[in-house]
Amino acid sequence: MSDLKLHPLLDNGVKPSKAGFTGGTLQCLCSTNKVEVKIDAQTMHNHACGCSKCWKPAGAKFAVIAVVPRDKVSVTANATKLSIVDESATIQRYACKVCHAHLYGRIENKAHAFYGLDFVHTELSSQSGWTAPGFAAFVSSIIETGTPPAEMKAIRGRLRSIGLEPYDCLSPDLMDVLASQVATLNRATASK
Repeated sequence: MSDLKLHPLLDNGVKPSKAGFTGGTLQCLCSTNKVEVKIDAQTMHNHACGCSKCWKPAGAKFAVIAVVPRDKVSVTANATKLSIVDESATIQRYACKVCHAHLYGRIENKAHAFYGLDFVHTELSSQSGWTAPGFAAFVSSIIETGTPPAEMKAIRGRLRSIGLEPYDCLSPDLMDVLASQVATLNRATASK
């Protein structure tokens, strides 16, 4: 089962976070004039994501993505190379127009439970010590991007073998955050 490839950061086992780690720099995949994004904090909720919207490196079935407060994210080089992949999406993913790597995603809807958090691809960083992935989200979605359904049992088994519980949504804790925000908005609407 260990020959089943998921993502370069996962295939040799999940590497632990580094105590005291406070951030680093992400770079796009261009050979010159790289887009650089500075992250001034440790990430949270790092996970493998199988959704069809997240950018994945060549040959990977999953993205590895985490969140960080948006005020800790700044583009420090070649910002003109960035564009939003899909302006109608909840997460506005900023990708390099040349190499197409996604560097960060931002939610602009202030009513969304994850507003204020940016989604980042720490695999684009040369620094080590970022928060380790803790679960796998939207696992069934890899079928939408070409994985045969017959492989799913083995993929879920492989995820579990490296310590990542597979979910077909986000982790229960994050789903609770989303549901709590909906309940809050519903109460606010009902009281008007």
